[in-house]
Amino acid sequence: MTEMTDGVLHTLFRSEQGGHEQVVLCQDRASGLKAVIAIHSTALGPALGGTRFHAYASDEEAVLDALNLSRGMSYKNALAGLDLGGGKAVIIGDPASREQGGLKSEELLLAYGRFVESLGGRYVTACDVGTYVADMDVVARETRWATGRSPENGGAGDSSVLTAFGVFQGMRASAQHLWGDPTLRGRKVGVAGVGKVGHHLVEHLLEDGAEVVITDVRAESVQRILDKHPGKVTAVADTEALIRVEGLDIYAPCALGGALNNTSVPVLTAKIVCGAANNQLAHPGVEKDLADRGILYAPDYVVNAGGVIQVADELRGFDFDRCKAKASKIFDTTLEIFARAKADGIPPAAAADRIAEQRMADARLTRTV
Repeated sequence: MTEMTDGVLHTLFRSEQGGHEQVVLCQDRASGLKAVIAIHSTALGPALGGTRFHAYASDEEAVLDALNLSRGMSYKNALAGLDLGGGKAVIIGDPASREQGGLKSEELLLAYGRFVESLGGRYVTACDVGTYVADMDVVARETRWATGRSPENGGAGDSSVLTAFGVFQGMRASAQHLWGDPTLRGRKVGVAGVGKVGHHLVEHLLEDGAEVVITDVRAESVQRILDKHPGKVTAVADTEALIRVEGLDIYAPCALGGALNNTSVPVLTAKIVCGAANNQLAHPGVEKDLADRGILYAPDYVVNAGGVIQVADELRGFDFDRCKAKASKIFDTTLEIFARAKADGIPPAAAADRIAEQRMADARLTRTV
């Protein structure tokens, strides 16, 4: 981007509050590419995180999203036990193809790949909201540092499979902590967002005997599940209706961030929040509001780490069984965080932060020895 408003500059300088190492603004006029690559930390290794393709309302909003998401990836990767730092990228624009009236094109993805390559391996990208395996195959034509590729192109394929599996393990751990039993049989679970990750999560829940209620802004995503599981899944109009469902045990936000806020928390009927969406807490005070209402929050960047475990494994030669075994440990990590939170008298997210920060600090100390 060669033209930046004062608002963009102000947002960029906010990166100092999160300790970001590097923020790169990318522009390719020929393809229409406008992107932000944010590297929060490389203390544990190269910064790994996906590329989000979204029609942001402003450049400032895009930059802030990249900053928040990249910081979250540092903590997620640390808690997942990966020797990788945290980064994230966003591409600004409608993620639909040019043929469908959007911005995405082969030319744009190739240009983006060149920007990733220019960082020399400090940032490793992958799929995120609005980007898919086929997109990473194109990006990888210009950079060695693209994961989430198709098996035909040396990748692991769709990472949403293990993301959903990890969230399911986090739910089981939450149930164990709150009710003394990890099974979800007979529990009513509301899933907001049944796209790439959410629809896999629904499958796990049904297999475990849960009663599932869903919603999504895309009617076709809802209908796909209703058609596949006639009579077994209930749909409601929107997220506002979902969080008010009577007898809801678990709420799973699986779309964009900010789902837990001053409007939603006071009316939320669930006893547990555990979902795949990133940055679910709209602001730091929300977790206290949840605790005050007796609602257990499983930190999003802990339970949704299955996907990053999968794509990280591509860097060493992908093995699905090895990845699934590692993702299953999200159950134990979640229980450890709840125990730490109880022992220290702090919210679960704060406990998770302490564990992640200690691992990053230990890595920095090792580097200086």
